Amino acid sequence: MIVPAHAHARTAALPGLVATLVLAASSVASADPTPPGGLTNDLFEPAECVMCHSISNAKVHADDPLYSPFLGWQGSMMANAARDPVFWAGVALADQDHPGETEVCIRCHSPRAFLNGRADATEITDLDPADMDGVTCEACHRMMDDSPNPLGNASYRIDDVLVDGVVPRRGPWDDYEEPVTPPHAWIADPFTGSSELCGTCHDVSTDRPRLDDKGNEIAPQFNEQRTYSEWAGSSFAAPGDGFASCQDCHMPAVADMAACQAFINNNTHPTGGRRHDLVGANRFMLQLLQQEYGSQGSGDVADLAFETSIARLDELLASAATVEVVGPDSVDTTVGLSDLEVTVTNHSGHKLPTGYSEGRVMWLEVTATYNGGVVWSSGAFEPGVGPTEGPQLRTYEGVGDQLATGTTFHLLLNDHWVEDTRIPPLGLAPDLQTDPVGGRYTLLDDGTWPNYDIVPYTFAGVADLVDDTPEADDDDELVVTVNLWYLINSPAYIELLANDNESNEAGSDVAMLFDAAGGAPPMLLGEAELTIPITAFGGASGSSSSDSGPAVDSTADSPGASTDGPGATTGAGTSSGTGGGGQDDDGGGCSCTSGGQQSGGAGWLALFGLAAVRRRRRAASWA
Repeated sequence: MIVPAHAHARTAALPGLVATLVLAASSVASADPTPPGGLTNDLFEPAECVMCHSISNAKVHADDPLYSPFLGWQGSMMANAARDPVFWAGVALADQDHPGETEVCIRCHSPRAFLNGRADATEITDLDPADMDGVTCEACHRMMDDSPNPLGNASYRIDDVLVDGVVPRRGPWDDYEEPVTPPHAWIADPFTGSSELCGTCHDVSTDRPRLDDKGNEIAPQFNEQRTYSEWAGSSFAAPGDGFASCQDCHMPAVADMAACQAFINNNTHPTGGRRHDLVGANRFMLQLLQQEYGSQGSGDVADLAFETSIARLDELLASAATVEVVGPDSVDTTVGLSDLEVTVTNHSGHKLPTGYSEGRVMWLEVTATYNGGVVWSSGAFEPGVGPTEGPQLRTYEGVGDQLATGTTFHLLLNDHWVEDTRIPPLGLAPDLQTDPVGGRYTLLDDGTWPNYDIVPYTFAGVADLVDDTPEADDDDELVVTVNLWYLINSPAYIELLANDNESNEAGSDVAMLFDAAGGAPPMLLGEAELTIPITAFGGASGSSSSDSGPAVDSTADSPGASTDGPGATTGAGTSSGTGGGGQDDDGGGCSCTSGGQQSGGAGWLALFGLAAVRRRRRAASWA
């Protein structure tokens, strides 16, 4: 059986354990978070897990995308959290602002480095080769419920008690059928599949007291990110039919999935296992990481892993938001366009967008065209700048600053929220830690925040727009297109990381990476289209109008329906689209092989083995 995903780990008992494992679990039942140097038994490197957990699909899933736990993990931002160049540029800046306070950054992005005494790392060269694997398999599969200690800031507690010579791996299943049993000790622990495990790292506070607009202290710490708390305060966390854990979206369930290579088509679990997709919305960074660490770079990570993560990311983005647009029955272009209304609905389990807020912005682009020419527009993307400013530009972002100076984009200086206009999740209850900031949202009748934003648009009349078909009275239409865009690293943020860094080259390095790639393209999270009959024109020559002033060309000013950049296409529909946000396994190895159908597993398994060998060879000459 599998422990239900909605089991609340802080109150659930461990089911069906072997007696020795019950003793092992109870012997470490109450303790503080594991400190640096606190482990007798180090975290295994993920290379120890590749043989058994780079599994092929079971026969029933032969035609599905590969769901290998190792494959899904290796190409994710979780596995590459310590390789992320934007992270290291941010760490350098944070260490300048408050030296010695970046420990929590390392705790989250490289648990192995933290546990082995490298919590003071401020650049990537401070890490050992094994630290580069970020949030490793054992970081999660040896992590234990740490209640009543508060969640957040990577205050994890790691199991360190040997059973049969190895620290047991924790996971969701509590039964295995003879003669096939795991080659290592194991514990069925509902905490492993709980949102609380994710909350260990996905609520972050800094040591600056939080101030209101007048400079009054309203909280002892600054709530830098509250992804877990946003979920916990929403309808998704309430028991019942609407419950959905972090894992339900970021680690989708797969029925009849095997636990490891030895169990293919032999001992699958009808109640399902979990994909290890662990994806959010940072598509561009995955592409940069593949360039640096895939086959064309160091070769540390198999290209297939990155490509699989990008594909799963695109699927996730198709579920998090919808866009709708309504307007008038007709339009007189000399009078203008009014009564246009766009609704953006957040379907994710947290704010949209969520997480680390520095440099992240989501916005609406509205474009009205006649015969392919732009008549009105708002929010067009300007490469190298971002969304074009204008009186009707609608953005969704969290902007923190240092109240005394107005300094932004400096994480450890932030003590005040200028605004937080990100869209709340469904049913989010009022709480100082997760409330929107500013006057955009109003509590609903049930006392919760709305999970949608309704935006009205009005455009002034155009005096000189000409009818291209004057011989016909009823064939002219205005096409209104609405796109919801998301940019994770704005050009202004990347530029600041380079300009404000006085410590090392991390900021300039990341700026060069972005520049060489043409900058981070916005991702299309949703779209909608509306056609409105035109009843009157006023001019003798065509013209255009936009929030930004001068006429614009519809092809040059739009980012294009793309997750790869301007000009490419996506599979998003024309009436609604999607978006998301959100960010972040090691067992003892065995040389088991599958005796059943393997869905081409031998070829890609070899890729992982090659990547692991390359990584180990590099370790010998690491500088």
